[in-house]
Amino acid sequence: MITIRAATLMRGGNILLNDASFTIFPGHHVGLVGRNGTGKSSLFALLRGELSLDQGSCDVPKGWRIASVKQETPALDQAALDYVLDGDSELRQIEQQLAQAEAAHDGHAIGQCHDLLATIGGYDAPARAAALLAGLGFQPDQIYLPVKAFSGGWRMRLNLAQALIARADLLLLDEPTNHLDIDAIFWLEDWLQRFPGTLIIISHDREFLDATVQQIIHIDQQRATSYSGNYSSFERQQAEQLAQQQAQFEKEQAQRKHLQSFIDRFRYKASKAKQAQSRIKALERLQATAPLRAASQFQFEFKPPEQLPNPLLTLDQVQVGYGDTIVLQNIQLNLVPGSRIGLLGRNGAGKSTLVKLLAGELTPQAGEAAMNPAVKLGYFAQHQLETLAADASPLTHLQRLDSHATEQQLRDYLGGFGFSGDAATRLVGPMSGGEKARLVLALIVYQRPNLLLLDEPTNHLDNSMREALVFALQEFTGAMIIVSHDRHLLRTTVDEFYLVANQRVEAFGGDLDAYHDWLKQQTPTDTDTPTKAKPTRKDEKREAAALRQAIKPLKDRVQRAEQQLQAAAAAVAKLNERLADTRLYEAANKGELTEILQQQAAAQMQQTAAEEEWLAAEEALQEALSQ
Repeated sequence: MITIRAATLMRGGNILLNDASFTIFPGHHVGLVGRNGTGKSSLFALLRGELSLDQGSCDVPKGWRIASVKQETPALDQAALDYVLDGDSELRQIEQQLAQAEAAHDGHAIGQCHDLLATIGGYDAPARAAALLAGLGFQPDQIYLPVKAFSGGWRMRLNLAQALIARADLLLLDEPTNHLDIDAIFWLEDWLQRFPGTLIIISHDREFLDATVQQIIHIDQQRATSYSGNYSSFERQQAEQLAQQQAQFEKEQAQRKHLQSFIDRFRYKASKAKQAQSRIKALERLQATAPLRAASQFQFEFKPPEQLPNPLLTLDQVQVGYGDTIVLQNIQLNLVPGSRIGLLGRNGAGKSTLVKLLAGELTPQAGEAAMNPAVKLGYFAQHQLETLAADASPLTHLQRLDSHATEQQLRDYLGGFGFSGDAATRLVGPMSGGEKARLVLALIVYQRPNLLLLDEPTNHLDNSMREALVFALQEFTGAMIIVSHDRHLLRTTVDEFYLVANQRVEAFGGDLDAYHDWLKQQTPTDTDTPTKAKPTRKDEKREAAALRQAIKPLKDRVQRAEQQLQAAAAAVAKLNERLADTRLYEAANKGELTEILQQQAAAQMQQTAAEEEWLAAEEALQEALSQ
């Protein structure tokens, strides 16, 4: 078993764990939760032997095979299938020994190697790797493509498959659902439920944790507390602890009233009885954990829109795509106040394309799209994070929206999104992805939209902020369309689902459980694009040229970001070399030392900003390639 005793772990002068102790038994599936920056990923590094404790002990059974997901994937010429098989180091070692034995014509050694391959299931390994890739969304003809042919998000899926095939005793997964759509998440849940080894997952996806773990370790205030049960059980236990503190109940009654009114809106909708019942169950869980939200640092709500025009937006026989490529056609949609729609469909089916069409970023190729002039749009997508001014603060962004509000009013508002005190005046450039996402949401909420278009709004957000967003969306009175792999968000905020598949957008009669059942019934060809004539060589060249032209600015941005990151890293390394000179620490050189330390701090800030820009650029390129 894994035993952590009286552990103190520091990184960069910050104490992440202080006198922390917990035990994980063999075969247990554990969720590791806590706010961003509390040390979850550092704990993974500790278990892998990459970090050492400052005090205390960390005991992992000797001989355990430990597998985790690589965070980077080089642009390799190696086939995807072979890359995944590299995750089984024992298999590769035996194959190497077999090749050496065959070269030496050593019949005894050859026989031993074949026995070992049979023992570890080596002959079935390619089939197992192909099954993993299929489950993660790869098509059969893609598994032989070189790794470099895939975008960043798909390479992360390859890294995940490589970790899953490793036959590990301890499997460490850090946010494994971040680059997956709902289909792949369902598959991964099923796979992990059957995994016989010890599993530790860092995730902000509550439903994923509920389906895969039986123990929660919560890191908070430098302590690690173990809870039996899944994530929902952890929340109930934590809520019971908070309920003993009278101060946490001051907001509870008002929140219960809000939640009950939301339940009442759906209880008697006969046409959506099944969805209403699943929604009520989810909201009952939210009601049971009201003290947790009362104690959260995030507290905000949508004020009623100034206008609610009807209809807000209509699409009539609309077709949309990129160049000669049709993504969706014959779209019929009528958005009215109160419409609360979740989009379902496989990755690349066109969900984000539909949202971009509704947001006005894409023009219909055919049909009519009409938006009411009184619509005030609130649009969230990952590329919106790039529109923030790197040299401005959250407070400055808000002042640009409302020059008449007092600074204190704006500070009070930003505090609900976690930007309190000095955080309100920090520059946006060095901020993390989660902080930028919170700021974009804050700007959207402040403008009192009557139509919300949310494309993966919970990416980068921790559980506390996700809960605050859920609660705010439940009270939103305008119309909204959501694309998300966060099933908890979908279950608790939308009324109806639309399925995006086969170039169509159609109402889906069931809930997420019904969608899961629908996926199981599909054959690979059922969800493919409708059969069409094989394109000519000329068509292929024209489409390839159009794609190259469309993504060239994004590739150039990635290349510039890489160059900036390399330059920043080189500057930091050079300054670190200078600081290694012991002469600097003599009293006579105090001024020079101070200057170099200031340069180091500035260079490190530039490096952080360059890393964020590179990540944002990669994400934008990946999104474009997935369409």
